Amino acid sequence: MAKILEIKNLKKTYLSPEDGIQTVVDIGLFSLEEGEQMALAGESGSGKTTFLNLIAGILKADAGYLVLDGQEMESLSESQRDHLRAQTLGYIFQTFNLLQGYTALENVELGMRFGKGLDRQRAEALLKRVGLEKRLSYLPRQMSVGQQQRVAVARALANHPKLVLADEPTGNLDHERAMESLALIQQICGENGAALLLVSHDKEVLSRFKKVENLGRINRAVEASGQGKAQ
Repeated sequence: MAKILEIKNLKKTYLSPEDGIQTVVDIGLFSLEEGEQMALAGESGSGKTTFLNLIAGILKADAGYLVLDGQEMESLSESQRDHLRAQTLGYIFQTFNLLQGYTALENVELGMRFGKGLDRQRAEALLKRVGLEKRLSYLPRQMSVGQQQRVAVARALANHPKLVLADEPTGNLDHERAMESLALIQQICGENGAALLLVSHDKEVLSRFKKVENLGRINRAVEASGQGKAQ
């Protein structure tokens, strides 16, 4: 099966006023196949958010080889990376990142405008699929945390992504809602043929995946610093 993501010697450093140059991500080899679902065990300080943001093209690596859907990210301009991200990726943030002045439907539609274009029928269908058919016109503040997370899931899948990134997506939910949400994310990614890369420190969340990798183990920056200060 073809790889949707391939990484070699990926490195990202930051300048700290206190400690000088700090290496946050230093990953030798990592890959993900099309349609594959993988969990990354990521404790605080393992560089999980930085790693996902490098994959998404939100951050640019200092060195290394990162190929997303056949395109090497470091060879692309910022606008080209934005376009590739919009066409290829869905991102479920831990804090959801919903626009507070827009309804559930509008939040999903806005995500579409950066990708393949507005498709209200698909946006409504996705919100119905996550159980929010009666909440289309609700603002985020009018919804529960669990309902907001479902909007974030629908938005992440709006552009038919080939890869969905999820950064501690169940971290703000109680146990029951967390397990329901995780099952929903996995099922919808499977239905849409999207690969899933999810980061979590929750052992029960990790147990729901057939393939689990430890980000702290593959991130040489964490090994070298004894857990360091990565995020």
